[in-house]
Amino acid sequence: MKKPRLVVLTGAGMSAESGISTFRDSGGLWDNYPVMDVASHDGFVRNPELVHSFYNTRRRELMAVKPNAGHSGLVELEKWYDVDIITQNVDNLHERAGSLKVLHLHGELMKVRSMTHPERVYTLTEENPDTSTATRDEYGDPVRPHIVFFQEAVPNIGPAMDIVSQADVLVIIGTSMAVYPAAGLVDYARRGIPVYYIDPNPAPVRDGITVLRTTATEGVRQLIEILRP
Repeated sequence: MKKPRLVVLTGAGMSAESGISTFRDSGGLWDNYPVMDVASHDGFVRNPELVHSFYNTRRRELMAVKPNAGHSGLVELEKWYDVDIITQNVDNLHERAGSLKVLHLHGELMKVRSMTHPERVYTLTEENPDTSTATRDEYGDPVRPHIVFFQEAVPNIGPAMDIVSQADVLVIIGTSMAVYPAAGLVDYARRGIPVYYIDPNPAPVRDGITVLRTTATEGVRQLIEILRP
């Protein structure tokens, strides 16, 4: 029998309990740098070495943490559902927990891509996670973080819309519902399907969305109890 399709939209709150913070936690600063200096197109053009160094630090932080019970709980739901995860996060914690289908809206921290042929994407290893302006790929081209910077388009938003439109159940976890275009994905869900929103400080939402005002780990635990056949 075909499994119902469960689509999960995750934001920074999904990974917070693993120890990953975002610039929003510190008033728009990451490592005391204005976020537009280290996470924007203009910032990369102005000072690419700083941006490379910044993401080197982020990768080493990521390698020091583990998926939390929320990530593992979403994997458990694959027993009963065809689960698609659409994440705003650039970490790889969903994959490390074992989720089979993960679409990254804002790029992937452990990957870089060619600056002259952006379709060439490379996965970095834990043994060699650092890059710089001198880093070249196998073709001799310079590389950049495989991150969607501020001021850049979100290439995966179209595929994400298609996935949400096919959901039988939609779950939103740990997002402010304020970062567009990701925040608009909920509008592509079919009318009448169950929609759950897990967040300890949820944003205002329209009628018909069930809000679980709690952390990702506790919320996913409750979700399993609700959705388990």
